Amino acid sequence: MGAGVVKRGSGGSRRRRGGSRHAAMSEINVTPMVDVMLVLLVIFMVAAPMMTVGVPLELPKTAAKAVPTEQETPLTVSIQADGKISLMNSEVPEGELVSRLQAISKERKSDKIFLRADGKISYSSVVEVMGALNSAGFSNITLVTDTGGPQLTAPAGN
Repeated sequence: MGAGVVKRGSGGSRRRRGGSRHAAMSEINVTPMVDVMLVLLVIFMVAAPMMTVGVPLELPKTAAKAVPTEQETPLTVSIQADGKISLMNSEVPEGELVSRLQAISKERKSDKIFLRADGKISYSSVVEVMGALNSAGFSNITLVTDTGGPQLTAPAGN
């Protein structure tokens, strides 16, 4: 009878040891996930400055505050110093600007459009493009300038 007790005890201990060998590992290796996140961070840091509209202009400077951006990317029309007009990054002939904008406006929720004009361009050219934008159905036109320009103040005597 004493021998039977020994067998049960030794068999039970073997089962416990054998069961622990096949237990699931409860640790998670996060090193690959951290590596991927760091690579994505570097990619977005490099790509973010390149996501702006790429028509080089010398924008007039003003003391106005920046306009808050929205969820939808606003349309941007740029007038270069030589008078060429660009819609986003592609150059558009003057006669086609209104028709292209009307086609685009059917697909968009917002009628907001940014107008960028080189500081060397005449005021009448800017107003002509604004009129074309308005006739295409865009009444919410934002003029884009560089910040940090001269600030007009009222005369001290008034």
